Amino acid sequence: MELTMVGAGYVGLVSGSCFAEFGAHVTCLDVDESKIDALNNGKIPIYEPGLDDLIKKNVAAGRLCFTTEFPAAVRKADLIFIGVGTPSRRGDGHADLKYVYAAAKEIAKHLKGYTVIVDKSTVPVGTARQVHRIISEENPGADFDVASNPEFLREGAAIGDFMRPDRVVIGVESERAEALLRELYRPINLIEAPIHVTNLESAELIKYASNAFLATKISFINEISALCEKVGADVHAVAKGMGLDGRIGRKFLHAGPGYGGSCFPKDTLALVRIAQEHGTSSRIVESVIEVNAAQKARMVGKIRQAIGGSEAGKTLAVLGLTFKPETDDMRDAPALSILPALIEKGATINAHDPEGMREAAELLPESINYCSSPNEALQDADAVVLMTEWNVYRGLNLDEVKSLMRSNVFIDLRNVYEPEQMQKKGFQYYCVGRP
Repeated sequence: MELTMVGAGYVGLVSGSCFAEFGAHVTCLDVDESKIDALNNGKIPIYEPGLDDLIKKNVAAGRLCFTTEFPAAVRKADLIFIGVGTPSRRGDGHADLKYVYAAAKEIAKHLKGYTVIVDKSTVPVGTARQVHRIISEENPGADFDVASNPEFLREGAAIGDFMRPDRVVIGVESERAEALLRELYRPINLIEAPIHVTNLESAELIKYASNAFLATKISFINEISALCEKVGADVHAVAKGMGLDGRIGRKFLHAGPGYGGSCFPKDTLALVRIAQEHGTSSRIVESVIEVNAAQKARMVGKIRQAIGGSEAGKTLAVLGLTFKPETDDMRDAPALSILPALIEKGATINAHDPEGMREAAELLPESINYCSSPNEALQDADAVVLMTEWNVYRGLNLDEVKSLMRSNVFIDLRNVYEPEQMQKKGFQYYCVGRP
């Protein structure tokens, strides 16, 4: 089966290399010549565990290639996936679909024979029908169908999510398109992963509704964590007691500095805008967004209080910058809200992150000192702020940490360590939602 992936970003590279691993012949197509040149030279532009090896393996096997040439890549394809970015649109927060529509117009020019055009990007309800309209207007004689096949990839675990999915969602309007997509996903039949086939609108909304629900769980437990601090409860115990109920589940009930990343912030905001456009309310999701912003602001206050009420003249060792471990993604990371507020009031920031410092340097104030190791960041620090729970920070030599620091304040925004353990080691320990 011949497959073309339009967009060689996160979704396109992960999906394209995994489809190639399934046995399809995949062409990743992108208008960014420098990105394609880098890929053709074996340089992977994003960090995702295992992705570089998977790409190299399938390039060597002749199942995966990269190009900027639309005509050949489109004409030979049985399926064309649109996996371009859909960032929040400035001004209203709606998903910006200009890249999706531009891809559709270019695809239309070169279609030859029956082809299924598949929206892989996260797009608002109704986008698939707009893509169909654009292609029909550009190429009235084209023989094609449009489908929706949203991705559910967690950064840091994307390959496993693709190969062993909880479900595959397919929105289609024709049996011919459904048959092609079922054949493409046939390898997952071996693990009996369900393929959920529905209409276009339902498939598009499933993605937004899923992300909004997960974001809701995060904001809920973060709001509960604030209450725990007031009443002397332990948010870990509360979350565990909740999660043992099969109707609730334990996942995403982890208190912290708030959610970030490429999906939850923009998708929750886009869902609110979609609801407003259609004359309905989305009050729960609106509250989720507000609680998340408030949690990030609350972390600034927590840090300030821990270091004596003022950050002026204080040196903070910040461990972790990305929104989660195992990714270099800085999009809407809590660090982007928290650190500038601290710097503005006079803090000096010495930061370390295993993969995210290059991205962080483009988004955070220039005054931040980026360190080559955790120990370098800890040297003479008045306090340490554990911002992202990378494995390298989970087993710190606490005696060494204390010896490197000027003071003994440890602010754990991910609740990695146990309060009793930290107190025994002589730290003034502050965490989220725990006594």
